[in-house]
Amino acid sequence: MKPPSGPEEARRQASDIGVFASSCTLHGLGHVFGPGSLTPRRGLWAVAMLLSMAAFLYQVAERVRYYGEFHHETALDERESPQLTFPAVTLCNINALRRSRLTANDLHWAGPSLLGLEPSEHAAFLRALGQPPAPPGFMPSPTFDMARLYARAGHTLEDMLLDCRYRGQPCGPENFTAIFTRMGQCYTFNSGADGAELLATPKGGTGNGLEVMLDVQQDEYLPVWKDTEETPFEVGLRVQIHSQEEPPVIDQLGFGAAPGYQIFVSCQQQQLSFLPPPWGDCSSASLDPDFEPEPSGPLGPPSPSPGPSPPYSLMGCRLACETRYVARKCGCRMMHMPGGAPVCTPQQYKDCANPTLDAMLRKDACVCPNPCAITRYAKELSMVRMPSRASARYLARKYNRSEAYIAENVLVLDIFFEALNYETVEQKKAYEVSELLGDIGGQMGLFIGASLLTILEILDYLCEVLLDRVLGYFWKRKRSQRHSSTNLAARLSLCRHQDSFRLPPHLLPRHTALDPASVFRAGP
Repeated sequence: MKPPSGPEEARRQASDIGVFASSCTLHGLGHVFGPGSLTPRRGLWAVAMLLSMAAFLYQVAERVRYYGEFHHETALDERESPQLTFPAVTLCNINALRRSRLTANDLHWAGPSLLGLEPSEHAAFLRALGQPPAPPGFMPSPTFDMARLYARAGHTLEDMLLDCRYRGQPCGPENFTAIFTRMGQCYTFNSGADGAELLATPKGGTGNGLEVMLDVQQDEYLPVWKDTEETPFEVGLRVQIHSQEEPPVIDQLGFGAAPGYQIFVSCQQQQLSFLPPPWGDCSSASLDPDFEPEPSGPLGPPSPSPGPSPPYSLMGCRLACETRYVARKCGCRMMHMPGGAPVCTPQQYKDCANPTLDAMLRKDACVCPNPCAITRYAKELSMVRMPSRASARYLARKYNRSEAYIAENVLVLDIFFEALNYETVEQKKAYEVSELLGDIGGQMGLFIGASLLTILEILDYLCEVLLDRVLGYFWKRKRSQRHSSTNLAARLSLCRHQDSFRLPPHLLPRHTALDPASVFRAGP
């Protein structure tokens, strides 16, 4: 029998393990599957290859496991900038309502909830405010709007702002935006509202930021009638420095500014970057503060809004979460909360909204992830007494007030950047895909001396083996079918050849039957 030749022989050589081992770049494979019988040397090489392969697979599994844990690291850096965007500055008077603006109708609606007054105490309280009591037959208004009360009776910036300068240039109330917070009506400088251009500063230090002189109007403070949770005992302003994307939470994050002082606030911008899942837990989805009628699970971040909405921020998420919680419990929202729910009435404030919000803040029911990008401002405060003896008379004459009034009511707030540099705190992936591939490649080269092309060689060999087995099976089957058809044709041909020499029965020759005895008797 002739040995196979041609394509079949070439295919068998390509799938032969000995031929593959002699040409493969995988170190040690040729020593294991080389020609010859099994020897101790070959056995040692096989053990060495198995141990190296086991160590390689262990290291690969360890690296893959480490990558699957999604570690991150934090990088701190300080950078310089030719100019910095000035932050938003929100100011609130600690006294929310002016005594001269309250009326008997206001006390009827808001007295019990805001001041803890009983109806029988309204007349005495009005006298304490210096106003006449309600006339006989007084009829309160059928409805009452809390937002209108604070807008009408709150301190106005036109009355509080005595002087304003930004980078040495005059500014005024038109550069501020009125905003409602839990402390009432407040005012924000450089808010960027309604598409207004944000102010920037190209220099650091005093004189290159915002400098305002404010009158806290202490004579307009409400008398302390009862000790309630909403009763303020201090005098001055609350100030919060924040980014334009973040709503002010001045009742929690604001610092105090007392009259009789000039407060210097040195700021440094901090830019924080966080990673999204699975490396971190940041989010950048916009939020919808409107409450859901049928909550299905624990209170979490509000659902994304389908329409345009402000950028995501941590305080914005908490505010929207608080809005949803209060609206769900009380059927209304507080005046500083966003959304489309109706504003709570004074009685709803007292009975539901304030207790619900306070309880929620105590148990921290809102789950809000960090935004992927945050801008914060570190602050350093210092202060000096003002006015001096030399300037008290001048200021009293300038603003038509007494020297005692200036000392008890006026303060100066100076906010500026310390320098035109900012800090970056950035979360980075501790282990990238490229590092994983580099580690696997290094372990592969160290333990088994292989590379990516070696893997391609092995895959190519496996394909050759598969093709050899599959094609060999079909070759054998085809050869068997061909051999069977050849034998069948030969048998048919032989049968036809025999049938050509066979005579029909009627053509066979006839012979006379002979008696054997007669044959022996016959003679010549």
